[in-house]
Amino acid sequence: QVQLVESGGGLVQPGGSLRLSCTASGSISNIYAMGWYRQAPGKQRELVAVSTSVGTTNYADSAKGRFTISRDSAKNTVYLQMNSLKPEDTAVYSCNARVRILRGTVDDYWGQGTQVTVSS
Repeated sequence: QVQLVESGGGLVQPGGSLRLSCTASGSISNIYAMGWYRQAPGKQRELVAVSTSVGTTNYADSAKGRFTISRDSAKNTVYLQMNSLKPEDTAVYSCNARVRILRGTVDDYWGQGTQVTVSS
């Protein structure tokens, strides 16, 4: 009913930048929040940043000062600008959206994930 399509991952050198994008489509009535999570090998998935429909944002401590989340509500799209990347940022980054679909239920939806590798 709702699909999230991510793009923008890849290989970057330490200190470099990447911009991730995620667009939601389908039977969407309202999107309450969109955000990014990441999971590194052998570790649990963790929140990176989230943006709500009322304009608030929340960042993991590891992302503060380096990453910026932004949304284009008209396009149902969320972006994650990642600067000053470090090897420890290497992970699969997944987009999440909390969505009310047209028939009224609210659920969390996930993208397929995009690999970010920070290495020299």
